[in-house]
Amino acid sequence: MRMNLLRQGTLAVMLLAAPLALTACDKKGPAERAGEKIDDAAEKTGDKLEDARDKAGEAVKDLRDKADDAVEKAKDDKK
Repeated sequence: MRMNLLRQGTLAVMLLAAPLALTACDKKGPAERAGEKIDDAAEKTGDKLEDARDKAGEAVKDLRDKADDAVEKAKDDKK
């Protein structure tokens, strides 16, 4: 009988404590906020690097096209 009462009391405490524990999980601590800021900064940096890579690729393509044009012109001038 005493064990049954102890089990019921433990269960009651757990059921009452669960909502408090879940509520505490919603609040972000300083480490979580700092981690989110780092994640945001890393994402922005990645976006800027991707843009720079795209621009560099376009510049290389333009240079290649100009070099091809110069070679063609040199061949035509040689004829």
